[in-house]
Amino acid sequence: MKNTLLGSLYLILASSIWGGMYVVVKVVVAVIPPLELVWMRYMVAILALLLIGLLTKQKWRIEKRYILLIIAIGIIGNTISIVAQETGTMLSTAQMGAIITSSTPAFMVIFARLILKERLTIKKAISVCLATVGVVLIVGIGNMSVSNTLGGVSLVIAALTWALMSVLVKRVPSDYSQIVVTTYATLVALVLLTPFVLPRLSAINFSELTHPTIWGGLLYLGVISTAGGFLLWNRGLQMLNASSGGIYFFFQPVVGTLLGWLLLGERIGIMFWIGSFLILIGVLFVIREDK
Repeated sequence: MKNTLLGSLYLILASSIWGGMYVVVKVVVAVIPPLELVWMRYMVAILALLLIGLLTKQKWRIEKRYILLIIAIGIIGNTISIVAQETGTMLSTAQMGAIITSSTPAFMVIFARLILKERLTIKKAISVCLATVGVVLIVGIGNMSVSNTLGGVSLVIAALTWALMSVLVKRVPSDYSQIVVTTYATLVALVLLTPFVLPRLSAINFSELTHPTIWGGLLYLGVISTAGGFLLWNRGLQMLNASSGGIYFFFQPVVGTLLGWLLLGERIGIMFWIGSFLILIGVLFVIREDK
């Protein structure tokens, strides 16, 4: 019971941090393009993680049989998912970014069944269907611009890849420090992104990075959202099963929607709320397994 409560707290904190992340990304991405932004936040995050690791005297050795798994986590979660997420947020809105990626728990049900052999119940199947319908309503219904539609598709890709990464994390032995696992996965993403980002850095107006809103946003994304959020999320998942752990992801759109409305003045249409409601119901089904 203690592990369940502590794991729940970790996941709630991580999801709430990421809810605020969408608003920060929406502001910072106006100055720094998505790919470069991901790279910069990882540069900040890797410094923070290494410092934490050194201060806590972590053991950095990883057994050979788990190296490919951690590389996969870095490619799928830290690279593809985050780039798709920030691109989608740039093309759409902070609320849409938060709500569409909140369908992640339902997608985790599928991957948990395929990879971890967790039981797929009728309620979990209904969950996937409801979340899918909710995403379609948000992305494809109403008078949406081409930009919003492309952003929605990008965010769905982010949700799918994050769900896959979250399930793969369960394959890493629980006695491995999440600081070490998160550091290596982030390093993989940094190495992959560097060849694509370096030729593009000259196009950034670095004088704009001195604005407190921009460098403050980078610190939030690097230290709190990436280093802190990843550590909390991965640790929380180790304490709960993949299917039920994903329910806490729904704290993300609640925070993201609230902050988008309060700070960015974003409006919310009826289809957004209908889609959000369906995703919420779908996610709730995930943990209401048949007795």
